[in-house]
Amino acid sequence: MEPLIAAEGLVKRYDGFTLEEATLIVEPGYVVGLIGPNGAGKTTLLKCILGLVRPDAGEVRLFGRLLDDADAPALKERIGVVFDTCPFLPTMRVRDVAKLGKASYCWWDEERFTELCVRFGLDQKKYVKGLSRGMGMKLQLAFALAHNPDVLVLDEATAGLDPMARDEVLDILRAFMEDEAHGILMATHITTDLEKIADVVACINEGRILFTCPKEAISDEAGIAHLRAAELEALAESALAGTGIKVQRRTLGTDVLVPDRASFARLFPQVEVERATIEEYMTLTLKGESL
Repeated sequence: MEPLIAAEGLVKRYDGFTLEEATLIVEPGYVVGLIGPNGAGKTTLLKCILGLVRPDAGEVRLFGRLLDDADAPALKERIGVVFDTCPFLPTMRVRDVAKLGKASYCWWDEERFTELCVRFGLDQKKYVKGLSRGMGMKLQLAFALAHNPDVLVLDEATAGLDPMARDEVLDILRAFMEDEAHGILMATHITTDLEKIADVVACINEGRILFTCPKEAISDEAGIAHLRAAELEALAESALAGTGIKVQRRTLGTDVLVPDRASFARLFPQVEVERATIEEYMTLTLKGESL
């Protein structure tokens, strides 16, 4: 099957910032998490993928077709989007958002929208301007799912939600992914959500994609060790040096990211090595020095 989203070599230049040859693929059946610091280029990349800004170089294919083809509107109809801020007019009521969906999408499902509004506690009579950030996110998600998209593009979709509400949203996303033809591209700062749902994690920093890897390569294979000076020296002289290890020196020792936790444990059985979280993996990749 063709990738749902294939962004190849995207470049977008602004004063003081450049998205540099970014490549990102979302295959059917996969949830791709996009992480990175504030200002790293996540939203710029998403806007290029969605056709909201035109890249200076590179190309975007949606469902195997170029985004700038004549049928771009039909391609975009197959994408559900949740932005980091609610895009609906403040003077609209929730029921007006439903009317907008019916007028905009061929596959609009009024019953599905109503069902999600009830589940999210969204009062149809309430004005958009009266919704909290979290409720605005829920309204966007209900809108995105109600036109039966094949892929979801989410920009901080769980931001502003309490832990129980975030779990509820993740359950809905899991249900969406029960159809193996579907996919999700999810940009977020809440890496614990990606621990629960992502298949692939991509990290962007200063406009560059630093890594794209299966989540299992982080959570199941990589590890974090905390070494003293003598242990760090022994590691630097071992066969593992130069294999992608990152170190960050601290006052009371050194944090070490090892790509292969099992190999490290065989060479240094006396040193405890823990599973790496996505946040730890990102932080040490960004801030650590290569050994």
